[in-house]
This record gives sequence, C-alpha cells and structure tokens, in this order.
Amino acid sequence: MNTPHPTPDAGTSTPRPSPVGRRAFLRGATAVGAAGAGAAAFGVADAMTATAAPASGRRVPFEGVHQAGIVTPQQQAATFVSLQAIAPDRAALREMFRTLTDRARFLTAGGPAPAGDVAAVPSDSATLGPVVPSDGLTVTVGVGASLFDHRYGLADRRPARLTAMPVFPDDHTDGSAELHGDISLQICADSRDTVMHALRDITRHTRSGMQPVWKADGFRAAPRPSGTPRNQLGFKDGTGNPDVADPATADALIWTRGAADGEPAWADGGSYQVIRIIRMLVEFWDRVSLQEQETMIGRRRDSGAPLDGTAESDVPDYAADPRGQVTSLDAHIRLANPRTARSAAGRMLRRGYNYDRGLDLNGDLDVGLLFCCYQRDVARQFQAAQERLAGEPLVDYVRPTGGGYFFALPGVRGPGDHLAAALLA
Repeated sequence: MNTPHPTPDAGTSTPRPSPVGRRAFLRGATAVGAAGAGAAAFGVADAMTATAAPASGRRVPFEGVHQAGIVTPQQQAATFVSLQAIAPDRAALREMFRTLTDRARFLTAGGPAPAGDVAAVPSDSATLGPVVPSDGLTVTVGVGASLFDHRYGLADRRPARLTAMPVFPDDHTDGSAELHGDISLQICADSRDTVMHALRDITRHTRSGMQPVWKADGFRAAPRPSGTPRNQLGFKDGTGNPDVADPATADALIWTRGAADGEPAWADGGSYQVIRIIRMLVEFWDRVSLQEQETMIGRRRDSGAPLDGTAESDVPDYAADPRGQVTSLDAHIRLANPRTARSAAGRMLRRGYNYDRGLDLNGDLDVGLLFCCYQRDVARQFQAAQERLAGEPLVDYVRPTGGGYFFALPGVRGPGDHLAAALLA
C-alpha cells in the first residue's frame, strides 16, 4: 500500500501565561488565540458536533481506594489535559493537590454554587446554571515522570515503571507540543458542557500551582446498531476489553500493589495511564476496498465479528489458522492480542474517545482517536502490544501525534484525605 500521506502539520508551541496578574495572563491568552489558528496545542480548534444533552442525574462516588474514571463505565464526553506544575515548593504543591481534591469532590457530587455578594467575583461560572449537576462526572488525576525531577524532592518516590513515553517506530511526534507533562487530568461526564465547566472550575482554583500545557477533547459514539461504539474508521473499538467489574481481573491487570510490585508504598492502588492522540487519515481510508479494510483490522466492519466468527463477542481462534489464511498474521487485532498465555497477562483496559478538531491547513479532516488505557505494568502491557504493532499495514492510515505516560494516583479514602497526600507527606 504505497498510499500518499498529507503533509504533516508542524507542532505549535506557545508561551505559558504567567500567574503574576491579570494583565500578564491576558497577554498569554492572546498569544494562545493567535497560535490556535494553525494548530491546537490547547484544543481551541476542537469541534463538537453534538449539542449539549440534559444532565443525566447520575452521581459517581468520588472517594474510594481507587480513583473513579478508570473502571467507571465510560461517559459520553471527555477531556484529557496535561499540566505543568508551577507551585514554588513542595508545601505549595501539596496545597494545590488539596484544592484540586476539594474542587473535584464538590463538582462530582453537584449542588448549588455558593452564593456571594453581587459586588464580589462570582464563585462559579454559571455555565451550568445556579445548581451544578453531578452528571456522571469523574475527575481522574495522574502524575508524569517529569514531576519527579529536582523541583520538589520527589526523585526517590517516583513510581518504578513511570518514564516519559518513548517515540515508537510509526509515531509522528517530532515538534509536537502535545507530549508528556507533570500532571494529567482526565475529566469525563455524561454531557459535554459538564466537562467544560469542571475544567474551567479546576484551572481557576489551581492556577497558582499548575498551568495547562495541552488539551484534547473527545466524545463517545453511540453503539450502532449495538455493542461496542465505532471509531472514525467505521470499526468497533474496544471489543475484548477485560471484565474489570470482576475484582480479581482488575487486581491482576489494572491496580498496582505498592511494595509487592516493587513500587513505593504510597503507589498502592494506583494505575499506569497511557494517552495517545492518534489522527486517522480518513480521506485515504475512504478509498480502500472493504475487503482490504477488514483484512487490515481482522474484523468484519458491519458486525465487529472476527473474520473466523459471526458475532462481535466471538473469540478468534488463531491456533486453527497458524498461517493466517483467515486472519492475516499482520492483522491489527492479531498483533495487538495474539491470544497466547503471555498476551493474556498483557491485556489492558482501553478507555478511548473519538475526536474531531476540524480541518488542517490542507483542508483535510483532523479526526481520530484519543486512545487511553490503564494497566498495572505499562512495559508488560501497553508497550509490549505497541512493539508488536510496529510496521502493521494500518500505519498507512493512522498517525500518532502526541500523548504521554502518567501514573493515576491512588484514590481519596475519606474526608481528611486528599490526592497525592501520601506522595507528598
């Protein structure tokens, strides 16, 4: 498949606004607006075609051994934000995480925004009205490898398997402004405006401690006609996820065990998060025959069934097809999970979202997948699968452009606890 590619977009880097006053902040915001006309390090070009839905009324508990938003059933809207820590010292960083915890606790519970004097700055943006709905909101917080540099004296507390995300053979990340970060926020809810409100609230209250660096917004398609939702290539995405509603499966594949895994004790109950921004070159994909598309993926496009099955839930039998006569040896699903004992232990929980960022400078659609996954060991799970996928036929039609590795913090266990409390003790 010698398919031509469009010219890759150059990454755009914009100055970070200083937190030292409104005038400096506004100058930074103006610079971001100008830069966003060509690329979108802050996601300002992100386009959402669906209108906001009424709040669902669903409430996801904030406190627990693990953070919500990992094994929580996926909501309809999401944003992934990478931030730089700018707190001047460790005590200020701890206070920032305490504030972040307080805001997430309130937002996920919902309730009336505190009333104030009309002469004072409002306590809430009111974009959701006078009562903030819970709306299935989850706020999941992670930390990147760069947080464990010299600034806060945390080098000896870094999670054992946390590194900067490497550049894989088929990546297109050169010059990208959407890579890595000190802190990650994954904000998901049943409505798009609830996600936007939560991000605005959190960044407002934590601006002296952390600043956004890049952002990517996603949406979850409705199942059509049923089963797993489809991605921008028209195929079902997420089939075969492990059943993490089973605590034994989740413990084996998702949650870190602190010292038992060679991790620092504070990391018990966390999980490794991978975020990948994967552009899909749909103009070229739409010129490929259905037979070739299904051969590259390894599934039927209409039903999602593996090529040797009849239903989406059927498990492919590669042992009965050792030469790849039914499912090609380099089919995406076969490389990603060869269905061996070793690959079974390397399964991960995928939690991806589609994205639509409008048009690029060539007039092509900038759409794709915000791939997100959680696992106990990023090298054994995500990275091993990614290495198997190197050079697959699908690389002519997908272009990873950014993302990062993060460690999702353990949960908040009670009213007196806060995110990163054990890390920063």
